[in-house]
Amino acid sequence: MKVVILAGGFGTRLSEETETIPKPMVKIGGKPIIWHIMKLYSHYGYNEFIILLGYKGYVIKEYFANYFLHQSDVTIDLVTNEVNIHANKSEPWKVSLIDTGLNTMTGGRIKRIEKFIGNERFMLTYGDGVANIDLNKLKEFHLKHNKTITLTSVLPEGRYGSLDITAGNKIERFFEKPKGDNVWINGGFFICEPEIFKYLENDNTIFEREPLEKLAKNGEVYGYKHDDFWKCMDTLRDKIQLNELWENNKAPWVVW
Repeated sequence: MKVVILAGGFGTRLSEETETIPKPMVKIGGKPIIWHIMKLYSHYGYNEFIILLGYKGYVIKEYFANYFLHQSDVTIDLVTNEVNIHANKSEPWKVSLIDTGLNTMTGGRIKRIEKFIGNERFMLTYGDGVANIDLNKLKEFHLKHNKTITLTSVLPEGRYGSLDITAGNKIERFFEKPKGDNVWINGGFFICEPEIFKYLENDNTIFEREPLEKLAKNGEVYGYKHDDFWKCMDTLRDKIQLNELWENNKAPWVVW
């Protein structure tokens, strides 16, 4: 299966970083977060990627155009322009970088690469979230239900403590940042059948709204529950937390 990554948004809530680079290129442990996402898929044998570009997409293009050089030890003879490779550390990836428009919505971006997918099942995710999800189990779940879309549902980390208060205002228990308040949300990491393209109309289509709502109403969406590590890099605070996990060798998403 091909892996499609949505990487075209403006990342406005992370403006400290995204004034100069797109959000998928914000670094965690010295590597762009999109690299971490791709490493997860590659670990499970998925090495063909289609990256949907928009805002500052040229930065992502330049990164992968020079990826081999950045990842390898080389000697360059400036007189002859000869390049000798001493150690190749590049991954076995095939990467298609598709400009899907600056202001195109998520559904529109997916619609634009229909010709690259054809009549094949594919994986889909966002370019700003990491998890230690078992992609083999996700695939098994999807094939078992035989529906158009499987999305990964997650319990986000809590941000505030929770109180258990009696009728007389006595606090009986204090919960330190309960995970997600038991509310499951869309964590990305989809598996899609090609039939989804029928639900995507144009550049203004928001994938998470009308298409998913219609598919859910038709009984074509199943949720794979992932109750382990998941985190979206939405703000500077999230970026700092992810870097701290990496620097302390406690990054749960690193399964490779």
